[in-house]
Amino acid sequence: MTDRLPQRLVAEAIGTGLLLAAVVGSGIMAERLAGGNAGVALLANTLATAGALAALILTFGPVSGAHFNPAVTVALAWREALPWRVVPGYLAAQLVGAVLGVWLAHLMFELPVVQASTRVRTGFGQWAGEFTATFALLSVVWGCVRHHPHATPHAVACVIAGAYWFTSSTSFANPAVTAARALSDTFAGVRPADVPAFVAAQALGAAAATALSAWFAADRPVVAPSLAPPEARGAGE
Repeated sequence: MTDRLPQRLVAEAIGTGLLLAAVVGSGIMAERLAGGNAGVALLANTLATAGALAALILTFGPVSGAHFNPAVTVALAWREALPWRVVPGYLAAQLVGAVLGVWLAHLMFELPVVQASTRVRTGFGQWAGEFTATFALLSVVWGCVRHHPHATPHAVACVIAGAYWFTSSTSFANPAVTAARALSDTFAGVRPADVPAFVAAQALGAAAATALSAWFAADRPVVAPSLAPPEARGAGE
């Protein structure tokens, strides 16, 4: 797993960056075109995010595993499907890529590159939403990579799309995404002061899903650390 580590980290950074460009960029575009209809804007944001996420997992999964999410990376290391020594590099690549993706979205839409969000997202309901979204995401990841690996990219995109609508927080479900979205005072933003509670809820959701998965599969080998389908994994080895 440590061979080709530079390529893996660059893939994580680019994939996470493009994901954030999709999330923030589609939010800006949706808000501009929706004529004040928040439901239409959220629907457009959802479709763009889910489509980009599936495509990015399929593209970068064979190289890095396409985590794009510190919660996924740490969960894999916890289950011994990823060496702990590569985790700091993955987390740094994800965070740097996420911030650059937000800045790219701002550049594309001719907004100030450096911003801080003023969008308030706080309270028990929001935190419960983030716990639920992250629990659902990690449950899908663990279940699909073991039993339906070919469907994993699409299943991950589907659960995120669904959670945009069935959770109160609109499903950040990703600490790097959360931190980066605090740097965008747009439709997709979150106030920096609200980030720590979101990340805490995400960590709890990821831990709960990972522990449950470990219990379900206590007598089985740990899954491979990739969200890409099996035949695609060899392409990046």
